[in-house]
Amino acid sequence: MNFAASGVSRIGAPSAAVYACDPAASRGRLHAEPESPTRTPFQRDRDRILHSTAFRRLKHKTQVFVYHEGDHYRTRLTHSLEVAQIARTIARTLGLNEDLAETLALAHDLGHPPFGHAGEEALDRVMVPYGGFDHNVQTLRVVTGLERRYAAFDGLNLTWETLEGVVKHNGPLIGPRATGSGGGPLHETLAEYVAAHDLELSTFAGAEAQVAAIADDIAYNNHDVDDGLRANLFDFADLRNVPLVGPVLAEVRDLYPGLERSRAVHETIRRLISLMIGDVVAESRSRLAQAVPRSADAVRQSDRAMIGMSADVARRDRDLKAFLFANMYRHPKVGETSDRGRRVVAGIFRHYLEEPESLPGDWRESARRSGPGELPRLVCDFIAGMTDRYALSEYRRLSLSE
Repeated sequence: MNFAASGVSRIGAPSAAVYACDPAASRGRLHAEPESPTRTPFQRDRDRILHSTAFRRLKHKTQVFVYHEGDHYRTRLTHSLEVAQIARTIARTLGLNEDLAETLALAHDLGHPPFGHAGEEALDRVMVPYGGFDHNVQTLRVVTGLERRYAAFDGLNLTWETLEGVVKHNGPLIGPRATGSGGGPLHETLAEYVAAHDLELSTFAGAEAQVAAIADDIAYNNHDVDDGLRANLFDFADLRNVPLVGPVLAEVRDLYPGLERSRAVHETIRRLISLMIGDVVAESRSRLAQAVPRSADAVRQSDRAMIGMSADVARRDRDLKAFLFANMYRHPKVGETSDRGRRVVAGIFRHYLEEPESLPGDWRESARRSGPGELPRLVCDFIAGMTDRYALSEYRRLSLSE
């Protein structure tokens, strides 16, 4: 890898950029707390996420395969750790706050339900009459309410900067700059929360949140290529004409003819990750040089994201996504496990809604105290927090097995 050409420095880290989020200038927490004598506010946020119940559960939540399919495939936990590593690298190289970027990378999947995207689709479908389901909004619910560990408040009482990054890492949600899934009506949970604690939904998030979002994209595509090859869903020959991957495969083949398959997979993936990180660093430096933001707030007020891929790599990245969609996510083997996950989530939801007394422990008591119309969201919260294996266990316990 040519580090100079990629824009990645091999030595040390730059000093903090003027547009980095400064923990000393944090907008603080919804519930006032004494500052830690040993950690910055962002380091404290990171540690609260690491110690949360929701983070531990990621160990047994699926990315693409059901958790028992094999020990070598990614889970939400291993994915989050890989995203954090990439986010730290990019943030450090750009002079951003590495702790905040890591915090947001570790938090970004806390709201995902069991069985990956299939579980999310099923939960959103059954929740249509009750406001739907969105994993980003669910992450906000987790860190502001569902984690109940502290005597003085529900949730983790994270800093404003972390909360805005959780909610806005993909861009503004309202106003003229809203893109993608933004621009539509706000989820009820989000609307209620920002009415009490304004996260400025019409602006971009800070640069560190943007770094976490692009790190997620890099990690996701690369580990899906890795897992897909390991699971024999496709082979090297299928990837040779895929932009982004094909040239890297050729490089590895030329450098190491006859290399054993497992090593060839790793050599390919690590080069792809380095290539994409280098492109993000170079492109982001270019955007920042043109915009010249003088503060973190100036990044938020920009008309475009300051962190991103170049147009060429972004196009090739979309081609790779299209390949993975057709050859991995729609593969019969993946489809079979996804269908089962959808059935489990939908079956459990219907059962709890009809028989809330079958909910376990504290959840049953909460259901008894819930007001009119509150039960569906409570059941949704319970299911969203499940691991794959717990959901399967509940499905059997409730005698819903086929």
